[in-house]
Amino acid sequence: MANKIQSIKGFYDVTPDAQKIWRYFESQCLSIFDQYGYEEIGLPIIEATKLFEAGVGTHTDIVEKEMYSWTDKLNKDKLTLRPEGTAGCVRAVIQGSLTYNGPIKLFYRGPMFRHENVQKGRQRQFHQLGIESFGLTDPSSDAEQIIMLSRLWKTLGLEKIIRLEINSIGDKEDREQYRKELIDYFEKNLEILDDDAKRRLHKNPMRILDSKNLQMQDMLEKAPKLIDSINEDAKNHFNLLCQILKDNQVDFQLNKRLVRGLDYYNRTVFEWITTDLGSQGTVAGGGRYDYLVERLGGKSTPACGFAIGIERIILLLENANLVNNIHPDIYIVNLGNESRDKSFTIAEYLRDQDYKVAVNLDSASFKSQMKKADKSNAKIALIIGEDELKNNLIQVKLIRKDGSQIELKEKDILSFIKNNI
Repeated sequence: MANKIQSIKGFYDVTPDAQKIWRYFESQCLSIFDQYGYEEIGLPIIEATKLFEAGVGTHTDIVEKEMYSWTDKLNKDKLTLRPEGTAGCVRAVIQGSLTYNGPIKLFYRGPMFRHENVQKGRQRQFHQLGIESFGLTDPSSDAEQIIMLSRLWKTLGLEKIIRLEINSIGDKEDREQYRKELIDYFEKNLEILDDDAKRRLHKNPMRILDSKNLQMQDMLEKAPKLIDSINEDAKNHFNLLCQILKDNQVDFQLNKRLVRGLDYYNRTVFEWITTDLGSQGTVAGGGRYDYLVERLGGKSTPACGFAIGIERIILLLENANLVNNIHPDIYIVNLGNESRDKSFTIAEYLRDQDYKVAVNLDSASFKSQMKKADKSNAKIALIIGEDELKNNLIQVKLIRKDGSQIELKEKDILSFIKNNI
């Protein structure tokens, strides 16, 4: 017997049971995004490596050590499997002149790839659902995205286990001045910094603030806070954002150390966090990136967005024992080939009426088929055997109600189903 071929470490299958929860989650997202006027854009999973070097930042962990990159054999282009979605979406907006007629609000979904340590909630192929808006400067555009996420958590029943943290990191000039202050502060506390922090000290000192090293927490808490010295416009922008969130009953916590891990952010940054997934607690995050479009070759265009880590939300929904509606309404039990043929005809008729119908396709016993009907979570089982076939009758069992069973004429089936589903 040949050796079994296994999936690559960090790359996972999504089994049918888990896929049902994925479909439920995505269906809720799509419905809410439609309510808020976001349009879907499809993006390639392979982009030029320089897109992420220019967009995400050469001194980020993603570009330095996590990207799957290679040189194309045919034309020697340097290519990368996308590690995140924003840079590719910006590239598409510039390339397609999508803001020519004014602001545009987009969303996308699909796999991202990063070569990193595999653990619960962190994979090498993971999936994100991203939102981006272009051409809107007002803090109400930031607020709309946060409020939309708040609505999504409530719809999914997760609002009690996910909390919002927000901050403002000001504009370019604010961060340049802050960077100098931060380096000066960290150099005075060099003996406390771990190796990772020392590596980042002169490349990306703001990322040190994200460190989870317990020995550094007291020192990090006493570090200068960027929000305390941002410019007046950025301050007003953030204050108005906070007021809109309060007016719409969205609870949040100011986290002055929150900076996000990518270079392109400015002003608003935010994360939705849970304590139910161990160390991988961020389930969604984003903010404003008003300079990225210009940095990637487009006209100066304000923008903001966020991404949801789908696998982490699926874990939360699984932990919550989510009961979803991805199951048949009706399961047809049949005994014998002629009964099965009849089952197909009835199933197609009921599907024309928008019911979800599963037909038993093997020659299992009646008892075995009824077990399958129960396991399918269908509300009604239709039973067709030889006697029923001869007399144009169907046995109907209310599986989810009282389990009662009655005999009906075929012509009366649809009316009965409408009254009981």
